[in-house]
Amino acid sequence: MKRRFIALLALGLLVGCQDEAEIIKPAAIALTPEAAGHYCQMTVLEHDGPKAQIHLTGNPFPFWFTQVRDAVAFMHSPEEPKNIAAIYVNDMDNANSWKEPGFDNWIEAETAWFVVDSKQTGGMGAPETIPFGTEEGAKAFAAANGGRVLRLDDIPVDYVLAPVELTSATELNQDGPDEALR
Repeated sequence: MKRRFIALLALGLLVGCQDEAEIIKPAAIALTPEAAGHYCQMTVLEHDGPKAQIHLTGNPFPFWFTQVRDAVAFMHSPEEPKNIAAIYVNDMDNANSWKEPGFDNWIEAETAWFVVDSKQTGGMGAPETIPFGTEEGAKAFAAANGGRVLRLDDIPVDYVLAPVELTSATELNQDGPDEALR
């Protein structure tokens, strides 16, 4: 009886330790021409603006997003898996331009500063959540293009999950705010 109790206690401690184990974040992967958007299945590189990648535990391949807004929507959508190991977004502080946001300038979404409600639409024509590595970069972009500066956890769920009128969104600033990215 005593042995059985000790074995159960040891098993309980082992399981408890596993629950507390920290998930190791996989590294960001450089964007390639083969990357296809999770929702649209279109080539990610065919779209302007910042991109995102989400890594799930147990999956060696990231989900790619043609707009950062879609990655934030993925996080909040009740239909999507919640075993997220890492989310990376383009750092628009280090982007070449709106048309070329970068192949390997990834930052963790949790550390980024986002501009929402700006006049700039994303690569799919919907309102975008535009990530920056610095608060200063985000504030400069918002000053030039409108919008609010927020952290990832402060982005309103309705902003990313609400239906969007794409006709009016695509009419806004189609050329991109390259001057504000400098």
